[in-house]
Amino acid sequence: MTGFGQRLDAAVSARGPLCPGIDPHPELLNAWGLTVDADGLRAFCDICVAAFAGFAIVKPQVAFFEAYGSAGFAVLEGTIAALRASGVLVLADAKRGDIGSTMAAYAAAWVGDSPLAADAVTASPYLGFGSLRPLLDTAVANGRGVFVLAATSNPEGVGLQRAVAGDVTVAQSIVDAVAQANREADPAARDGDPVGPFGVVVGATVADPPDLHMLGGPVLVPGVGAQGGRPEALGGLGNARRLLPAVSREVLRAGPAVDDVRAAAERLRDQVAYLA
Repeated sequence: MTGFGQRLDAAVSARGPLCPGIDPHPELLNAWGLTVDADGLRAFCDICVAAFAGFAIVKPQVAFFEAYGSAGFAVLEGTIAALRASGVLVLADAKRGDIGSTMAAYAAAWVGDSPLAADAVTASPYLGFGSLRPLLDTAVANGRGVFVLAATSNPEGVGLQRAVAGDVTVAQSIVDAVAQANREADPAARDGDPVGPFGVVVGATVADPPDLHMLGGPVLVPGVGAQGGRPEALGGLGNARRLLPAVSREVLRAGPAVDDVRAAAERLRDQVAYLA
């Protein structure tokens, strides 16, 4: 089975590093003339699937599907399946994190063999990095990936993530733990090559990012565009070797026409092509 890192590397080389988001916020549903219910959600996602079919990886924001209960999860399942059928890798932005059997259940749901399983999922390590072990192991066993929150852009995260643990910040300790997990999972990642199955999340507007050069996996960079991250200013972020700029509203507000959403995404993809 080809690992997630290798599949992502090939997809980015062929289609560019931009990671468009599917964020069906109620305000966007209204702006697109759609009903704020499961039917509107489904129509919104159908447009996004068509618009993003030529991209390497797409990130549905799970919270906006959960808001509609079982009907929302049914739309999410269909959206994941449709994206993957078009050859797009899917990163479920679920930010799951727990311990023991609960973490194992989350792992089965998002990177196991359930209808919700995506190519990769985001996760929170702030119950201790070791709490993610069931998720990491299940991802590797199924050829999937995990992106671990490390240094986020929200001001509330600074006090925790920039606190010093030993002689490094907490954020750096998370990056280092992910790097070690990549070295254990994929020999190629031992030299820092971004082909390991595990990545980290570092916000585009983080002023002092952790050192990422030996991560051995990809770096998801949310906050590009409307949230203040400049596409031209991402080069060299933490000395990372594989950056995936993530963008949602900057692209989605161009809708509802499929061609307009695709054109907006392609413009941003061209702006970050230097990162591929």
